[in-house]
Amino acid sequence: MRPPVIRHRPAPGAAARHPFRILIVEDERRLALSLAGGLAAEGYAVDVVHNGLEGLHQAGESPYDLLLLDIMLPGMNGYRVCSALRAAGHDLPILMLTAKDGEYDEAEGLDTGADDYLTKPFSYVVLVARVKALLRRRGRDGGASPVLELGGLTVDTAARRVFVGGEETVLTAKEFAVLEHLATRAGEVVSKADVLEHVWDFAYDGDPNIVEVYVSALRRKLGAGLIRTVRGAGYRLERPETAR
Repeated sequence: MRPPVIRHRPAPGAAARHPFRILIVEDERRLALSLAGGLAAEGYAVDVVHNGLEGLHQAGESPYDLLLLDIMLPGMNGYRVCSALRAAGHDLPILMLTAKDGEYDEAEGLDTGADDYLTKPFSYVVLVARVKALLRRRGRDGGASPVLELGGLTVDTAARRVFVGGEETVLTAKEFAVLEHLATRAGEVVSKADVLEHVWDFAYDGDPNIVEVYVSALRRKLGAGLIRTVRGAGYRLERPETAR
């Protein structure tokens, strides 16, 4: 008897934004369920299995729009799963997830037919950006534009560029990830814990005040009033014209 597929369905209000199905094949159960919960909150319908053989069967039998595939799996590794799917004519986008980080590992993953490759630990924001990019590339994501226009602030999530009043401001990768997460929820209060969960990897157990360090850096670069601190609750991104 095959193990059951764990299904995560989007909330009714989110389902209309992304009517797409994603399969996660990942044997680290905590990571798999965290990813599934986050993607379901984004509006995707997500199924999870923890075994390579079951992943191959599930991806071959059901119509998915994207596959998140770990490499080190029981039953059958991700390289073999990817190769078997491509050999059988399945063309769904495949994003490989792995703890291996050598360039030869990446090359092997891409040579077997993967569309993209993400090394653990990774931030949730980066993962979602890769998912959306793959779906857009295949013409399957009818979601929002990758460019966020917030008054005088422009955040280009595809090119990873930021402009304030038409002038580009250079950010580090982590600064951009924090800003992107706040920008996608502009006007809302976002807790420090939520920023940590989405921008840092799921296993992060360092000082949560690291968020304050990056928010301070963004204020210096983009304007002191752009990100407001809501005492006891978190941060709110203001539109530049209201942030003076």
